[in-house]
Amino acid sequence: MAQRPARAHPPKARCPLVHNVPVTDELAALLAEADPVALGQRIRQARLKLDITQGELAGGHASVGYVSRIEAGKRRPDVGVLEGLAARLKTTSLALLTGAPDPTETRILLALEQAEFQLRGGEPQSADALLRGIGGEVATAPQPELGRRWRFISALTNEALGNLDDAIVLLEDFLAEETDKTEVTRAAVALSRCYRESGDFTRAIETGQRCLDGLKRLGLDATDDAVQLAVTVAAAHFTLGDTAHAVRLCRRAMEVAEEMGTPVARASAYWNASVMESERGAPEAAVPLAQKALQLLDAVEGNRNLARLRSQLGIYQLRLDPPDVEGARSNLESAHSQFEWSSASPVDRGRNTVALAKADLISGSPATALEAARGVLAEVRDSAPLLAVEAFTVMGQAAFVVGDSQAATQHYRDAVGVLSGIGSDKAAAAAWFELGALLDELGLASEAHDAYRSAAVSTGLMPMPALRQVNATR
Repeated sequence: MAQRPARAHPPKARCPLVHNVPVTDELAALLAEADPVALGQRIRQARLKLDITQGELAGGHASVGYVSRIEAGKRRPDVGVLEGLAARLKTTSLALLTGAPDPTETRILLALEQAEFQLRGGEPQSADALLRGIGGEVATAPQPELGRRWRFISALTNEALGNLDDAIVLLEDFLAEETDKTEVTRAAVALSRCYRESGDFTRAIETGQRCLDGLKRLGLDATDDAVQLAVTVAAAHFTLGDTAHAVRLCRRAMEVAEEMGTPVARASAYWNASVMESERGAPEAAVPLAQKALQLLDAVEGNRNLARLRSQLGIYQLRLDPPDVEGARSNLESAHSQFEWSSASPVDRGRNTVALAKADLISGSPATALEAARGVLAEVRDSAPLLAVEAFTVMGQAAFVVGDSQAATQHYRDAVGVLSGIGSDKAAAAAWFELGALLDELGLASEAHDAYRSAAVSTGLMPMPALRQVNATR
């Protein structure tokens, strides 16, 4: 896999050494006027809030006795010592001196909240501009939680913009830090999803499973986020061809979700169960599961997940025999509208567009389908290989319908090349088999035979050595 580009983002906040802190005239003036007793009380309250000792607050840059006298209001620290104490208390000297919230911290928090709001409202470009605008301040802020939140929101924003590599780098940094377990689970779900969309299924599984194991040790495996993470890992296993294990994971998630009884957990489990049924060739079983998940999710959410599920339901309806084109188009067009005002990524929107192209193809509009698939391919070819394969397949089908067998064959070969490159042998086998059927219909028996043979090789099937040897001696 190609090495991911490093992304410039705020480093972790460091605790400054006392003797290296610049002394400003303004801060020195405020310190000279401050009531040492009130200052000492604020320092003590901040220390107790963090549950650290006076020795830990001293940090080797001052004696415990000196810190004790400062807290008692008997000594006034100099500016350098005050800056060091403020850094270890995860606040600022200005906040300790005045007792008021730091204006810089307040401004950063407001910007982060606004960026998150814009992201949820389907405006990732605006969110990205806000995040970049406060990046410098976040990098120098003494409160590490500001940097963590910046990284998390920036990661989701980059995913929504289609910058999967940047999102992965930020999420990896976020998960490397010690932080809230709920946030860790949400980040693990997002990271596993980004890995899967970028074709790195092994890391998608490793990341998700590692977090699931940690949640189980902490007794937090029966939560909405844990269930969503479990089914995300199951989906990655399924894509790699480990169907039996994926189904077992999904069934366990469904059992946990039913015991919990929460709509989000149950919807996640039913949703993934519908995926399994569809991929196993049973869309008639997938549709009612997806409809149940949609009903549960519709009662509690109105965001990206709801649109994704509606899009998935439309895809299943196209796989029915005969396809429910009208029902599928209704769900896909509704999903398209919802994606416009949610934090949907180019992958979400592209997959929905490809499904609409398939509906056009079935309805007898191959030219429209071909144009839509080409547009999706141009946007995600390098960042989302699985979606690129879907686009190539639709282009191949459209070319076949209009009688361009040469273009159809090339599009299928392009799809197989992408799948083989990311190690998705199961999906590659399906694409080879579909190409074989297409060549068969065109009367190209020799080429069809080669495609069927390639499909068998992709699944691990090979002629028995003994048979090859016998045939060779004849």
